[in-house]
Amino acid sequence: MCGINGIYNIRKLEDPTSLISNMNLASKHRGPDYTGVFKDDNVILGHNRLSIIDLQESSNQPFISNDGNLIMVFNGEIYNYQEIKNILKDYPYKTNSDTEVVLAAYQKWGKACVNHFNGMFAFAIWDKTDSSLFIARDRLGIKPLYYYDNFEQFAFSSAVRSLLTLPFIEKKINEDALVDYLRYATVHAPRTIINGIQCLMPGHYLVLNEDGISTHQYWNVNLHYSSESYNQTYDQVKTRTKDLFFKAVERRLVADVPFGAFLSGGIDSSAVVAAMSEVSAKKVKTFAITFDEAEFSEAKFAQKIADKYQTEHHEIRLKPEDFLKDLPNAVSSIDHPSMDGPNSYVVSKATKDAGVTMALSGLGGDELFGGYDIFKRAHSLLDKKWMMSFPLLVRKSLGGAMKIAKPGISSDKIAKTITSKYLELPYYYPINREVMDDAGIHKMLTFHDYPENTVHEILQHGIGVGTSGAQVPFLSRVSYAEINTYMQNVLLRDTDQMSMAHALEVRVPFLDHQLVEYIYGVRDDFKFPTTPKKLLVESLGELLPSEIVNRPKMGFTFPWEQWMKNELKAYCREGLDHLKKLKTFDSKALDDIWVEFIKGSKKITWSRVWHLVVLGHWLAENKIEN
Repeated sequence: MCGINGIYNIRKLEDPTSLISNMNLASKHRGPDYTGVFKDDNVILGHNRLSIIDLQESSNQPFISNDGNLIMVFNGEIYNYQEIKNILKDYPYKTNSDTEVVLAAYQKWGKACVNHFNGMFAFAIWDKTDSSLFIARDRLGIKPLYYYDNFEQFAFSSAVRSLLTLPFIEKKINEDALVDYLRYATVHAPRTIINGIQCLMPGHYLVLNEDGISTHQYWNVNLHYSSESYNQTYDQVKTRTKDLFFKAVERRLVADVPFGAFLSGGIDSSAVVAAMSEVSAKKVKTFAITFDEAEFSEAKFAQKIADKYQTEHHEIRLKPEDFLKDLPNAVSSIDHPSMDGPNSYVVSKATKDAGVTMALSGLGGDELFGGYDIFKRAHSLLDKKWMMSFPLLVRKSLGGAMKIAKPGISSDKIAKTITSKYLELPYYYPINREVMDDAGIHKMLTFHDYPENTVHEILQHGIGVGTSGAQVPFLSRVSYAEINTYMQNVLLRDTDQMSMAHALEVRVPFLDHQLVEYIYGVRDDFKFPTTPKKLLVESLGELLPSEIVNRPKMGFTFPWEQWMKNELKAYCREGLDHLKKLKTFDSKALDDIWVEFIKGSKKITWSRVWHLVVLGHWLAENKIEN
């Protein structure tokens, strides 16, 4: 894994080499093995390398094609690079890297090269023949790519913080993105919290030349999902699911460095370890966070899988005081503000300390196989649309009575759902994931012109009909919602920034696009989670012990509320106090929410305060203005 940087139209810049060096320095943690720079007449490229495949110096970047016309900086892995290399035999390869295969593919197929890649990637290719810059991002958005364009200079990077080193980028808050962050504790792409800095969307590429910028979408699961399962029996679907999953895992074991897997003892991570053990000739290294407190610890479940597959198991014994000690460092490592991430920071640090440079994760299993409660809840609402036949006044009365009878966030969300315009996924799903509603935001901000709800917009425009003309299965539409909002803009972003803080590469086999395309087309009755992640579990059969399948879902259940009122109290106040200095925030409202939290208000949970704390610290550390 690596960090890439670049600036286009450098002729008017005083010292572009110094600028790219500063960008490289800000993202050095992403690739500590080698730093390189390429400068041409009108572009400069920078690269920080974390060596995973072909460790030789000849694979360092920026990488130049044999004819000298193509120069590339690449972040990620192309898992099928050997297959592509066998197709493109005429190219005179000088390395064994996947990087060079990307260049060969671009030389052969041009922009269409992205359709041939199976992997996670963000890369830029400078083409001297027509003075154009081609930038692409993988289908599911596993690897980040940020860019800035002011119609004079264009700059891109793997990290927001690298872009913030550039003198022509103003460090100002994007107010629309700020509202999005307060609603969801993240900012949904293509926006970022910084005015002018955007994300290249997953499944997109960008072409830049003297005529300007054009952006194109080359993949969308709604247009590319597979119809293969339509005429298959359930047994055939299970066989195909297992086959695709095993292939996805096997592809991700190609590495020239020590590798392992995160193992919580849940279904997803256990499935990954089971498949690794079946397809790998090497003994699998597994890493699990454990606690002294039995009610928190998943140790016994992780150990059961480790014993079953005879892994080289490492328990990371985490004490609350150790976690608290590392927490400020974790927040400081955040490249873009987010409420989640410290848990990923801790396990990544321990894994890297154990000598592992690449690890597989079970991320994506919940989104693909219906692991969250929202899948069942959303499906149950299909039979409750009759409620919308009641007049709005009646529904408001019912919602009001519910909030009085059982005050709290859950009742507020139910009341908001039954008074929505429609009882449809694009309307109630955004309420489900909301951290703070607009009424609360209205009290907190000094401006009140808010953008349309971003999650609603994503679903309104994204959930449609596939190329076959058949309606996308309902549970797949819920998967679309999860993948394109929470997973891409929280889980993947946090996993990337927290693992790369320790120069650890994390691979996610559940997000192999061929597996995603197939499962997305599977009908609802085959994958409805009558039992936890039914299709996945039944596809793997005896590979997953019943104790793992039927165990209670635990995860990280740290006592955040207690910590924030005690050990983290001063840290929380520092974050909130910085927000109070900004003209966009109402100081009294911030004080009020803290007081209500300290009092134990059921409507002010720790999460509704913590994302403000993180934002305050991030804005202060990066010197971001109003």
